[in-house]
Amino acid sequence: MNTKRVVKVEEAVIRLEGVHSMGVIGDPGCEGLGTYNMKVYAGALEESSRDDITLIVGDLVPAGTNHYYQMIQEMTQALAGNDVYSLRGNHDTGAYTDYFGRKNYALMTDDFTVVVIDNAFRTFEEDGLALLSKVLAREDVQQVIIAFHIPVPNHFILNCVSEEEFSRLKEAYGPWKEKVKYLLCGHVHSRFEDQVDGIPLICTGGGGAMIEDVSKEIRAWDVEHHVVHFYGKDNRVHYQIADLSEDCYGREGENKILKEKLWETVEGELLAHFKYLMFADRAKRRGANRIANLFQALAASEYFHARNFYSVLERPGSFAETVETYVPGEEFEHEYFYKMLAEYAKEQNSPLAEQAYKGAGAAEREHSRLLRNASHMEDFKEETIYVCPICGYVMAGESALERCPVCGGPKKQYQVFENKEQS
Repeated sequence: MNTKRVVKVEEAVIRLEGVHSMGVIGDPGCEGLGTYNMKVYAGALEESSRDDITLIVGDLVPAGTNHYYQMIQEMTQALAGNDVYSLRGNHDTGAYTDYFGRKNYALMTDDFTVVVIDNAFRTFEEDGLALLSKVLAREDVQQVIIAFHIPVPNHFILNCVSEEEFSRLKEAYGPWKEKVKYLLCGHVHSRFEDQVDGIPLICTGGGGAMIEDVSKEIRAWDVEHHVVHFYGKDNRVHYQIADLSEDCYGREGENKILKEKLWETVEGELLAHFKYLMFADRAKRRGANRIANLFQALAASEYFHARNFYSVLERPGSFAETVETYVPGEEFEHEYFYKMLAEYAKEQNSPLAEQAYKGAGAAEREHSRLLRNASHMEDFKEETIYVCPICGYVMAGESALERCPVCGGPKKQYQVFENKEQS
């Protein structure tokens, strides 16, 4: 049984004997605490358990209510492999202190000191700055990491505190600047490293929230979810970034019965999703638009249920390598499986099944072609994809004919998928 705990900080300065390393997780919960996002957080906690303690650099929850704090606390308690400390992010409003205690505090380990100061509302609290100066002035403190949520001004993003606020921080650490080895923050759902005021800045937000673009140089597909490990060595504090594989957590898949039930649940939810979409289509054709809208919404809900259950079991490769892994399945379907079933349906005098398999096989051939092109993501240029709603055939860009080449459906009925990004 896990005996570790989410630490509620009660004292301003805490001495941690026997602690030599710290794992750092950024922004696990600001986009919601659903299973899909929490799988990444679960993997981050597992990776961070390699260290003596864990620090979450803010945005544990989407909003600061008791309900969400209770959820993240219970999830963390169940998954953590070491003691977990936190600092407050801009989403961590309301009842934060009831669950996690002080907003400004210092952790003194055997090899380094972490000073946590609150800037969740883009200003550094006077209590935090005073504590920082007090801790830095101590003779037994030499290697310091200053941790806060919102970044200070840097060379990558404008989403940061003002220069005036940074000046207040610099004034607080200024007399002991040589002791400050790192500035550590979250808030940005990615990661970057910079130098500000001659001090390394590490920004990490890869503990659960969807990775986002930072700049043209740091794009979402270039960054994985991750954990930052800090550790003492040779009288210095060092760090290492550990990327999380997308199959970073798989505890439930090790339980044979639960795994089987999860798969059954995924199948049931997807079948409900499909049935609701079918009925929505029937309702729309009869002019019952409000009913169609209801069933489209229900179908979406069932899909998200299925996604949550599937994410517990899914063990994908890295994002950059995943697109190409779908090609063999598509090729097998159109080259062998659907062709074989179409021939069998013909032998059995089942023309509708034969037609469905032939149409799907033609579409799968186009799927595999597009996926092969998309596996080289930077070179993939298709901006518009068309899908025939009659038979499911797929066409890209200028290849979209006035009538579907498989079933003859008119172009005016095609479902259009357009890239909405601005150039």
